[in-house]
Amino acid sequence: MIDLPPLTVRSAEPARKPAARVPAPSRTPQAPRSPRPAAPSPAATPPEAARGALELPPSPARQLAIPAIMIESPVMGLGLDGKGRLTAPPVDNPRLVGWYEKGPAPGEKGTALVVGHRDTKTGPAVFLNLNALKPGDKVNIARADRRTAVFTVDKVRTYKKEAFPDAEVYGHTGRPELRLLTCGGSFDKKTGYSANVVVFAHLTDVRQV
Repeated sequence: MIDLPPLTVRSAEPARKPAARVPAPSRTPQAPRSPRPAAPSPAATPPEAARGALELPPSPARQLAIPAIMIESPVMGLGLDGKGRLTAPPVDNPRLVGWYEKGPAPGEKGTALVVGHRDTKTGPAVFLNLNALKPGDKVNIARADRRTAVFTVDKVRTYKKEAFPDAEVYGHTGRPELRLLTCGGSFDKKTGYSANVVVFAHLTDVRQV
């Protein structure tokens, strides 16, 4: 079962605040005040990924697909419990993953958090093989606005619970990033899993459905 370190409002919120500064870059295209705005239009048609400023507005996550480990899963919204800890998807639906909906949406500037169970009392769950991902693998998240945010895996790490790097995992990096989290390490019936598996990824493409 999933057992993540506490995600407090304090550690989660900074990831979202920088997103409010998005309008600043948008001023640069307005600098040329040419009376012929139609001319730049063709230059604006290349794919978003080719422009180097890949970023999406907020929109809820709906579906997760990770081809390398054959995952296709619906996404539900998650919040925080009374102690400020991130909740988890229900154990009676082990194929479901959860996205922290109070933080950045997948594809929005900031660090989007997606969690899933490694296993439950009834057997394996959706993120059983999450630690098998490798740099370069793709993670696709379909959103409610009919866009699919495509992330590329940068690294996969396993952290002991007592040495979990909150700032590195939850912190804002200045670009749209994604963290996939589940349990890892050894399992003890009394204390649960000893570690957490974290996949670090960043946005590299956007597909319109």
